[in-house]
Amino acid sequence: MKIEKRWIASFIIITVVALIGLVYEPKTDFPASDFGSTNAIIPADVAWLLTASCLVLLMTPGLSFFYGGMVGKKNVISTMLKSFICLGVISLLWVVVGFSLSFGDSLGFVIDGKHYGIIGNPATFSFFDNVGEHPHLKMASTIPFILFALFQMKFAVITPAIITGSLAERIRFISFLMFICLFTLFIYTPLCHMVWHPNGLLGSYFGVKDFAGGTVVHMSAGFAAIAGVLVLGKRKNSEHIPANIPFVLLGTGMLWFGWFGFNAGSALAANATAAMAFATTTIASASAMLTWVFFDRINGRKVSAMGACIGAVVGLVAITPAAGYISIPKSIFFGFLAAIISNKMLYWKKLKQIDDTLDVFACHGVGGITGMVLTAIFAQGENASLLHGGWNVFAHHLMALVLVSGFTFFGSYFLFRFTNLFIPLRVSEESEIIGLDLSQHDEQLGHS
Repeated sequence: MKIEKRWIASFIIITVVALIGLVYEPKTDFPASDFGSTNAIIPADVAWLLTASCLVLLMTPGLSFFYGGMVGKKNVISTMLKSFICLGVISLLWVVVGFSLSFGDSLGFVIDGKHYGIIGNPATFSFFDNVGEHPHLKMASTIPFILFALFQMKFAVITPAIITGSLAERIRFISFLMFICLFTLFIYTPLCHMVWHPNGLLGSYFGVKDFAGGTVVHMSAGFAAIAGVLVLGKRKNSEHIPANIPFVLLGTGMLWFGWFGFNAGSALAANATAAMAFATTTIASASAMLTWVFFDRINGRKVSAMGACIGAVVGLVAITPAAGYISIPKSIFFGFLAAIISNKMLYWKKLKQIDDTLDVFACHGVGGITGMVLTAIFAQGENASLLHGGWNVFAHHLMALVLVSGFTFFGSYFLFRFTNLFIPLRVSEESEIIGLDLSQHDEQLGHS
């Protein structure tokens, strides 16, 4: 069997990384001004963040079940694997340079005498230099910095995995691997830095509030999904029966469970904010699930397990940027409004025409936008949002919404096109008809 050069190149890359790991000794000469003593570590915070990291990791396999159950039977394994493989690809990329690009020393420009970062210095924490047991005073002052890095890694992992739902049933596996690496390096890491780094442009200058990833994760994935669909084109046959609805139910349960780590863990401590985020997360999801089911019914559609699951996930997406900033009653409204808006978008004919396979933009993109705007309206605290006197905060959120939308869409569109220059994105028509499980992976679901 002839081995394609692209796979040889892939093996060479992982070989080089492994050999560097064999001889590389991470630096431990961290600046004393940035890192605190291990005596400042709070065991309860460490225990909670370890747990939260495990919960967020579980979300990616949960997403694979969620997506895998929705596609046709010929593409279940392929779809699930594309989510699952992100645990391997992005984890290594995060250690080598991703964490440094996201949270390294800010590279940017000065406004009114203050430095604002667009991306991190790739050399700051490459191969986890200075990422160890000492807490970082500005990012996570009560837990080991290594734990903060690993917790953030799980967010980087699931973001490209979300995109897979829009591209299902027609994208080549090796092309997908190349794209998610490029997306992580050039879209996710600068966006993460700008929102979550202490000196980030969007967080520090624009005042964007994103408690756990509505902007960084869901909006970026949603707009990347639309870009990918426009580049790939429609499937040859977009009509299919979902392969396994129980998979969708299982995946939703795993996502909902893992989302407690996603949102409550973003408090970075075992405290009252984490407890409130935990509560708003589940209440918003419950509200969205019921709203979706009832809204379907009054629009002439039957109550479906698929609809209940999609509604629950939309609620989780919408509450993510606001989880630690609003009250529980407000979270009910977040879930309610997000479910109606996403439901209308999901059935919008023009969006259906471009064939976003699993409606990633309608759920994650629109849900993230809804959550971001509602956060700018309802976030509690003096001058924290529109309803609490922060007119500038609201205006800056809308400006950031435009900037993030443009950056993630056009950036992703360019990366898809760039990937296609080296490796064709789309499988052949014959492979698509056979199904990607067999044509790409020589595997298929067992017959009953």
